[in-house]
Amino acid sequence: MAHKKGQGSTRNGRDSNPQFRGVKRFGGQTVTPGTILVRQCGTRYKPGKNTGLGSDYTIYSRIDGVVRFQEGRRVHVDPIA
Repeated sequence: MAHKKGQGSTRNGRDSNPQFRGVKRFGGQTVTPGTILVRQCGTRYKPGKNTGLGSDYTIYSRIDGVVRFQEGRRVHVDPIA
């Protein structure tokens, strides 16, 4: 029996964690300040009214309100009246 492992097993074993990207809150849902709306690579969705853009292109809510998606992939948060 071999007393050393084969070369293949020592070069494996590294894997990165998933990024969990995508839309997190959909149109019509109520949100609080700081709620993440979209996690994305680049600006597939653009921030609209009452939203902010993080350094990793995450769009988040700045106020209490209701999420609304516009035609041109723009995300807004409308205040609750």
